[in-house]
Amino acid sequence: MTGRWPGWFALGVLRFGLSPDAFWALSLAEWRALCAALEPVAPAPPDRQALDALIMQFPDGGGQ
Repeated sequence: MTGRWPGWFALGVLRFGLSPDAFWALSLAEWRALCAALEPVAPAPPDRQALDALIMQFPDGGGQ
């Protein structure tokens, strides 16, 4: 397996509890539906205000 397949396979087997045969038998629509169930758990990306606060807290310092 190359690319992202090892990670996707591990997610399917370890997180979703699929057998390897069940993982490989999934359609793309089924896989997307399973992965969509994970989305609410992921944090939302920072908004502009949060990014500006981080920039102020951790300035680049001119590459030093």
